[in-house]
Amino acid sequence: MDPDAACGPSLLPVLLLKSRRRWTSRGAEGHVSMAFYLAKRACGLAIVLMVMSFIVFLLQSVIPSDPARAIAGPYAPSSTIETVREELGLNDPIAVQYGHFLMRVSAGDLGKSVRTRQPVGDDLLRYLPATLELILVSTILAMGLAFSLTLLLLGGARSRVLRHVFIALGSTPIILLAVLLAYVFWFRLAWLPGSGRLQFRDFDGTTGFHVLDGLLAGRPDVSVDAMAHLILPATALALPFAVAVVRSLAGALHDAMRQPYIRTARGKGLSEAAVVLRHGLRNAASAPLAMTGLQIRLLFGNLLVVESVFGWPGLGLYMTQSFATADLPAILGVSMVFGTIYILVSIAVEIAQSLTDPRIEL
Repeated sequence: MDPDAACGPSLLPVLLLKSRRRWTSRGAEGHVSMAFYLAKRACGLAIVLMVMSFIVFLLQSVIPSDPARAIAGPYAPSSTIETVREELGLNDPIAVQYGHFLMRVSAGDLGKSVRTRQPVGDDLLRYLPATLELILVSTILAMGLAFSLTLLLLGGARSRVLRHVFIALGSTPIILLAVLLAYVFWFRLAWLPGSGRLQFRDFDGTTGFHVLDGLLAGRPDVSVDAMAHLILPATALALPFAVAVVRSLAGALHDAMRQPYIRTARGKGLSEAAVVLRHGLRNAASAPLAMTGLQIRLLFGNLLVVESVFGWPGLGLYMTQSFATADLPAILGVSMVFGTIYILVSIAVEIAQSLTDPRIEL
């Protein structure tokens, strides 16, 4: 690619400016293409959610659990259990139940949790901010680590040692990594809290993001405490994430830095940092972006483990506890939230890839 195409001091401004130029240059055709792409992905999202919800419904008919007995209580008489079954529609064929479910979902009703006895929608709103805050901090931490370690590898600083460390981290199961972090930094050294989100029990923020809520409320002590609680679970999620991105980014950047346009950029007198940021990193971004998207999607599976180990009150812990009680309405609700976020991340990654690499069409 032509090095003169670069136009910003960092990757994000370059992407934004490039996005505007690209879609502006394509005019109405570009807007139609984007609208068609978004409509196609919206249809795909609806199909995925329907298939996912139907699979969970099928599980309800094969697993040995009775939601009516769970709601009525273990000592409830048979007549009471039968009444609950009629109220929930559990005596109807599975297709009829699924049809009723789709009608309720279209009205914003995800049913009632068997375990918490609360509407699933309310439970999701209560637990979702903790999970989003953890994902956001983990992603920022992973990307910062990946970028820093890639520069170290390119500089040749202890590259052999770092590669062995990467192999070890990439081969460590997430549950073992989380337990080791909790054991060393919480149980043995007592440097960091290893359970929950906040020590201030009486604090109630407006957004559910405790770091932000502490700043909005003028309580920096709350923000600091929230960050301290985030460090261990976020690190457990970020380390394997960063290792995967480093491997992809280092390889792509190494290849990009050997291209003729890099020699041209150096010949123009640009500093090495400018050459890497403006030309090498931008032209090597496609593969690492794809890997970043894949790792963010893998976070949802790792969340179940990490939130359980650290007692993090998010959707992962909520879903794990729901599995233990066969709480299918709750499992279904979390699955739909995760499925929606999963597809939205895929869309964001595909758009970012198309902006960094003109050969990729949406």
